[in-house]
Amino acid sequence: MSAWLVSLEGTPAGHNVALGLALMAAFLHALFGALQKGRHDPWLSRAAIDASYAIIAAPFAFLVVPWPEPHMWPIFAGAFVIHVGYKIAQAMTYSRGAYAVVYPVVRGTGPFFAVIGAGLLFGEHFTAGQWAGVGVLMAGIFGLAIYNLRTITVDRETMVPALGLAVLTGGFVALYTTYDAYGIRATADPFTFLAWFFLIDGIFMPVYTWRRWRYLPTSEIVPLLQRGVIGAFVAYFSFGAILLATRIDSVGEAAVLRETSTVFAALIAWVMLGDRVGPRRLALMTLIAAGAVIVKLTG
Repeated sequence: MSAWLVSLEGTPAGHNVALGLALMAAFLHALFGALQKGRHDPWLSRAAIDASYAIIAAPFAFLVVPWPEPHMWPIFAGAFVIHVGYKIAQAMTYSRGAYAVVYPVVRGTGPFFAVIGAGLLFGEHFTAGQWAGVGVLMAGIFGLAIYNLRTITVDRETMVPALGLAVLTGGFVALYTTYDAYGIRATADPFTFLAWFFLIDGIFMPVYTWRRWRYLPTSEIVPLLQRGVIGAFVAYFSFGAILLATRIDSVGEAAVLRETSTVFAALIAWVMLGDRVGPRRLALMTLIAAGAVIVKLTG
């Protein structure tokens, strides 16, 4: 499968495959965020997910995929540091702000800087039409955040710092999107990067949060671990899909398409949390989708 994916790089078929992977990543990333923001402490939720995907990745890293080339170890170290910053900022954001408000801000900040980063690192350049699409998408995303902020009744006392942290988290999203794209392109086998990425990336949060586990009620341990295993498989297909998309096609386009996750997040909040969609929110979600379509059509 690795050879087939590599053969798709820079081809029309690869462009279509990357489109499907980015949209799949968008839906699964929204689900991943909802899993972390659920009833449990977001720090422990993230730790359970990370521990699960590290344990599952270990046999594949050691026994299945080719061993990483020597130059990959500094790249893995850089990815580790960037993702630690992202996870800390994300957990601080989710612990202070309502998911319906902070998630769109995180996702709305990311694509703008990711497109700029892709231009600097990979020489990708958006057309004027594509930048217009980015603007439309971001207007819809931030409009959705403002609408949710005006109607939300929970976490209002901590909303201002939560929004600031959400912007910071969005910056980390852009940073890891471009850096990880660089990393997965630096190795001959993309699945080598994925297996070792998940193994290394899953170490920090379980260690960092070990004291918090002492305060977790016994009755919540099994449900939290179950959430961790589910989240691990969601992470494999979500982060794995977007990384493969950036390997075989445009990093900037993949980053923008992934941010349609805010539409899926609103739908998840409607179905799972009982939030009303309403005409205004539906219009903003349509605006987000329209921005993504403009980016694709004007590329």
